[in-house]
Amino acid sequence: MKVYFSIFLLSLLIFSGCSSKEYFTPEVVKDDWDKQEFLDETIIRTTADGAVLENGQILTKEGVQEYFLPEGYSYIGQSDGWIVASKVDGELLLQSINDKSTEIKLDLKKTIAGVTVKDDHVAVLFATNEMALYTLSTKELIFKESGNAPLAVDTRIVNPFFLNELVLYLTLDGKIVIINSDTKQVLRSMLVSSEENFNNIIYFNVIDNVMVAATGYRLFSLSEKERREKYEMRDVIFSDEGIWITTKEGEVVALTPSLQLKAKRKYPFAHFLGMIMTEDKLYLLERQGYIIELSKDLAESNVYELNIDDGYVYVGEKAFYVNDVIYPVE
Repeated sequence: MKVYFSIFLLSLLIFSGCSSKEYFTPEVVKDDWDKQEFLDETIIRTTADGAVLENGQILTKEGVQEYFLPEGYSYIGQSDGWIVASKVDGELLLQSINDKSTEIKLDLKKTIAGVTVKDDHVAVLFATNEMALYTLSTKELIFKESGNAPLAVDTRIVNPFFLNELVLYLTLDGKIVIINSDTKQVLRSMLVSSEENFNNIIYFNVIDNVMVAATGYRLFSLSEKERREKYEMRDVIFSDEGIWITTKEGEVVALTPSLQLKAKRKYPFAHFLGMIMTEDKLYLLERQGYIIELSKDLAESNVYELNIDDGYVYVGEKAFYVNDVIYPVE
């Protein structure tokens, strides 16, 4: 009898836990979202810089590209006229965007997390958090720096960033490491956040001498001085007008480049899947099947309903991609 009672009690607790979960339910829905198109193939993998379709074709911020990923390779990104891909064993493939027959391979022996090419330099971030710099012409290793290997990372790994003669590595343990590609020396290391897991840099950009970076836990800005603010972030957009973020608490926050709060708006229990900024608006995709249209000052908001399935989501410049469905915002 005690066994049956225990099973009943356990079932009741599980049921109560599931039934208490809250979902975003807007008070007013303006209309159905009537903009919808379709991809020829469905998305099977996403990265910070793109997505891969079932037939191997690449999807970037600009849309579907006329490029098919070779079998066995994972897509990393595009830089300096090269499409960058790698195998799990560390084979790096660079294929010319303008001439698909022109390719360069580097056998780096270790799993690669991120790569950026600039002129004759190839900056590599390994899955071990090791940083390296190679010459493209000779395939020679000219710089190496160790890092703390992470236990778990967010899939939105950011590729290294070139700024004139500087190479900025956006590490898997929440740092920005700056080296000089001429002297091969580390100039500076800046901490964005220090969480144990899922602490890699998920966003990075430099505009008008302002550097903005983010992990899932901290937002970082550098102009005259370093600034950090604690947010549990889902997405970040940085432009010359300011910074916008969405959080795991269902908030949309507008900030100055120096992280001063401009406006905040909360959508209770919202789970944001992506954010797009156009000339005068923000668009947010919400998991329960809504697109929220916001003015940049967050003062005006309209909610539209749409049907979405669970699966891979990729955010382009002017459209949300969910599996094989395109939801344009303009």
